[in-house]
Amino acid sequence: MIYETFNPNIHDVRHVARLVYDVDFRTFDMFFKSDEKAIDAISKYLSKKNINPYFKVILDENKNIIGYVSIYLHDDDHKFIFKSLRLYLVDILDHFVLCDIGKDDLYLAEIAIDESQRGKGLGRKVVSDVIDYARSKNYSRVILDADFRNTGAKKLYESLGFREFNKKRVKIASFERGMHNMEFIL
Repeated sequence: MIYETFNPNIHDVRHVARLVYDVDFRTFDMFFKSDEKAIDAISKYLSKKNINPYFKVILDENKNIIGYVSIYLHDDDHKFIFKSLRLYLVDILDHFVLCDIGKDDLYLAEIAIDESQRGKGLGRKVVSDVIDYARSKNYSRVILDADFRNTGAKKLYESLGFREFNKKRVKIASFERGMHNMEFIL
């Protein structure tokens, strides 16, 4: 596997947008009403440069995109980048359920493996690589979120040594979103 900083001039924006959509399709569907509308909005957002220097596409040996991973650090400078109102609404919901990033934390924000590549241990390998990176940079823990509805992800993280340290939930009308906030102590 090869990790490259995502560059909309080099990488297939639509493919990456589909992966981003897949990570949180239920929330995107609530605001966009169709996967294509959501993927269009995500594609427009991803087409802007310098979104996050830690937004990496994962490539196979033939340079095909097989996934992506995104991390954040406590002191990251969050530049204002215009995005659609609906994408901001997704961000607002995230605010209520995602981990709070401490000074010595590396936050594993998102990981997605292309559907054609799932079941091959790639997700486990990416999480292990993130842990190794955090350890090499002397962070005290890696934190991440596992959606209440994604029991498979939670089990994967627990098998790698993560433990739940908090739960957060938000409910708006019939929509409910919740996360297991998890940590791996380094």
